[in-house]
Amino acid sequence: MNKTIRRTLLCAAIATIGLTGCSKQSDTVKIALAGPTTGAVAQYGEMQFIGAKMAIEQINKAGGVNGKQLEGVVYDDACDPKQAVAVANKIVNDNIKFVVGHLCSSSTQPASDIYEDDGILMITAASTSPDITNRGYKLVFRTIGLDSMQGPTAGNYIADVIKPTNIAVIHDKQQYGEGIATAVKQTVEGKGIKVSVFEGLNAGDKDFSALIAKLKQANVDFVYYGGYHPELGLLLRQAKEKGLNVKFMGPEGVGNKEISAIAGEASEGLLVTLPKSFDQDPKNQALVEAFKAKNQDPTGPFVFPAYAAVQVIAEGITKAGDTDTKKVAAALRANSFETPTGTLAFDDKGDLKDFTFVVYEWHQDGTKTAAQ
Repeated sequence: MNKTIRRTLLCAAIATIGLTGCSKQSDTVKIALAGPTTGAVAQYGEMQFIGAKMAIEQINKAGGVNGKQLEGVVYDDACDPKQAVAVANKIVNDNIKFVVGHLCSSSTQPASDIYEDDGILMITAASTSPDITNRGYKLVFRTIGLDSMQGPTAGNYIADVIKPTNIAVIHDKQQYGEGIATAVKQTVEGKGIKVSVFEGLNAGDKDFSALIAKLKQANVDFVYYGGYHPELGLLLRQAKEKGLNVKFMGPEGVGNKEISAIAGEASEGLLVTLPKSFDQDPKNQALVEAFKAKNQDPTGPFVFPAYAAVQVIAEGITKAGDTDTKKVAAALRANSFETPTGTLAFDDKGDLKDFTFVVYEWHQDGTKTAAQ
């Protein structure tokens, strides 16, 4: 028996003896904001949190949802799967029906098992692994694209623009990193490019001397890395120091200004696939100024998708006329939503019907420009 059913039975029992403790309606709709506030990728969590909190603030200023105000409650999972499960159970126990999060795919997947079982609607603004939505769940959505979209975007650019002859594809052995690296490998091999090295490193590793020696020995002329910025930043710096002068590329998990702080000048020219720069869209300039007024950076890849996640939850509640998560989920699938990231429509799996990743060139000052 899941916790939602137990609570329903408890409330029914209370009602039969004339008490009303379960019948009082809250004047707020709580949304759990789950992701890393600590750990190696806390910078990405901050992107998610500032986007979601801005949406909550602006929706509340506009009158809230069905006469109720939204309330965001932050939960730190440190992008650790075990901690994510503990967070998910805490959210269930706190009787919160809606979640924006989690961030890392390896955390989102086990947490979503709990949410689905307990009737909680989750929208991730950052997790890109297709496995998350391939299980037929009805209460799991995302406002970002899939690795099965991002991988081919990178792979096709490598094959059609870079045209290397001998590449290495490296990953961090985690669900997100290995998944997108595999998609890139399959894409470039499908276009006749040899992948000489395909292997993983361990997240948290600091010394990549052996890997760099192997890449040099294999005479690779391009390196794709699937994973997050802490490891790639060190790999870039050490590769430059050891004379491995090849182009590197990574996914949105490395598109963080911290990679420039780690790699320094070695980050110049790194290729990165990211969502569109929504902060550059003229229609979003008022929103960009609202972030800047709070001294917040609106340029991170997960800021606007997190804003959109809160927005579609709010509009889904409005269209459903109810906070019942099954009704809201049905409303999300039956409608489209105009958001700062564009018109969003969900398929049966809870994935966006359309999403675009763009190839950018990273600069050592932490800025980026569209790749040619």
